[in-house]
Amino acid sequence: MSPLSSLITIERTDRQSVYLQISNQIMVFIKDGILPADHRLPSTRELAGLLGVHRKTVVQAYDELLAQGWLESHTGRGTFVAANLPILKPSGIGSQPFTNGLKTAGFSLNPASYTERPIMSYGQGLHLDDGFPDVRLAPLEELSRAYRGQLLTGNAYTRLGYGDTKGSIWLRQQLSAYLNTSRGLHTTPENILIVRGTIMGLYLSSNGLISKGDSVVTGVTTWAGANTNFAQAGAKIHTIPVDEYGIDVDALESLCQNVKIRMVYVTSHHHYPTTVALRADRRMKLLKLAGQFGFVIFEDDYDYDFHYLSKPLLPLAGADPKGMVLYCGSFTKSIAPAFRVGYLVGAENVIDRFAGIRRIIDRQGDVVLENAIAELLQTGVIQRHMRKSLRTYRSRRDFFCELLGSELSQHITFQVPDGGLAVWAKFDKSVDMKAMSENAFRKGLGMSNGLGHGLPAGENFTRLGFASSNFQELEASVQILKGLLS
Repeated sequence: MSPLSSLITIERTDRQSVYLQISNQIMVFIKDGILPADHRLPSTRELAGLLGVHRKTVVQAYDELLAQGWLESHTGRGTFVAANLPILKPSGIGSQPFTNGLKTAGFSLNPASYTERPIMSYGQGLHLDDGFPDVRLAPLEELSRAYRGQLLTGNAYTRLGYGDTKGSIWLRQQLSAYLNTSRGLHTTPENILIVRGTIMGLYLSSNGLISKGDSVVTGVTTWAGANTNFAQAGAKIHTIPVDEYGIDVDALESLCQNVKIRMVYVTSHHHYPTTVALRADRRMKLLKLAGQFGFVIFEDDYDYDFHYLSKPLLPLAGADPKGMVLYCGSFTKSIAPAFRVGYLVGAENVIDRFAGIRRIIDRQGDVVLENAIAELLQTGVIQRHMRKSLRTYRSRRDFFCELLGSELSQHITFQVPDGGLAVWAKFDKSVDMKAMSENAFRKGLGMSNGLGHGLPAGENFTRLGFASSNFQELEASVQILKGLLS
């Protein structure tokens, strides 16, 4: 009896084919040195009989190993372990050679602590999230029809083949018209690069414009995703204060007089995470400082479409004659986070540069989805959806803020936000935010503990998103919070 047959085990109930089970185990034996180079294997008929399988199964296993170079066949002599393999010291029968390698690579990794950001999970129950839209309101039927139409109609070669790295020209045309009308911009399609979301826009901007050692400025409170990209680019990150009127541009001016600034990251419409708007005089001064000191302004306009009091302040990009502003937004907050379609707006030469960088990591986006979104913009579906969502989210904001005031006023203070999809809430200092968040999750309520917003120790703030929950869900969420805080 060949000793090989005693080493091979076959699991009949395993999803993996029997021939692959055989070939994979023989491969391990060769790697472990149990089967040395130039070792003669049993004939396919002999091994099949010993294992109790059909001969064709063993033939398939041997063919697989022959194709991969582990075995070699000599006519009239038989099948052998490849002679050119290095001599390996046997590690013993029953060893598990892949276990450690699947968990920890054999090569070293340079430290990159900035990538160790937890992915917040709000569960499938109730949630007071970071400020997400209610995907139940999304125009999914219209989008599915448009998507299906893009799949099935028109020239298949152009429809489903490679496209422009900048993104669908149809979507860029529609976006240009939409942004010019709704935000006071002055774009052409050549000023727009379609990206998979703001995070890609930030990555491309950091990669294309920031060199190692360059200085970047953010608010003391800011979006961690921005800092992650700046750290990846090797930037030195400076922070400036944020108050009820947005970032402190006087502090920025003082910093510029001592440090050469390459980029300033700002969420001007609703500062993240505090939701405050950058006051008009500060906007004007920020643009003036950019021209004076030559830094780039990255304007992250993550929820421009949701402003509840009056006409929202127009983006900085609309008042930027010198081309100092990169303007970025997406449909994540408008439709649903799963639809990864966003836009980066800038001077044509900058967009050309970013398109070249984008090609390195992602040849192009989802052209079918991009054209479907373009159709919904052209037919006004998205615009109607925005108006409907705005009314719904305004009523939810009012209801939620009334609940917080009547049920939790002893524990939480807040300002009713003028726009956006979340309330920036300050909890009493006696509250253990981490423990409260964990206890809420156990009771079926997902919420952030606020620890990722760059606040000083002891500052108990977090974002409580209201838009993705209806009245009943908001009321149930507040009752859970009330129970935890009482």
